Amino acid sequence: MDETNPIRTIRAETGMSQVAFGAALHIPRRTLEDWEAGARSCPAYVVELIAFRVQHDDSLRKEKK
Repeated sequence: MDETNPIRTIRAETGMSQVAFGAALHIPRRTLEDWEAGARSCPAYVVELIAFRVQHDDSLRKEKK
């Protein structure tokens, strides 16, 4: 995972847009934008929770073809 922008890395692994990712995790799009742009930092525990959810929720993982 890219330590400089872990949220962007996690979202990219899902293949989802910011809107879809935010909707799936109940995170406002603007918050995701700010985290990914570096305008605000996401708390480390939230990064860990998001990573855990993506890792364990099949609906959030990109399907391998």
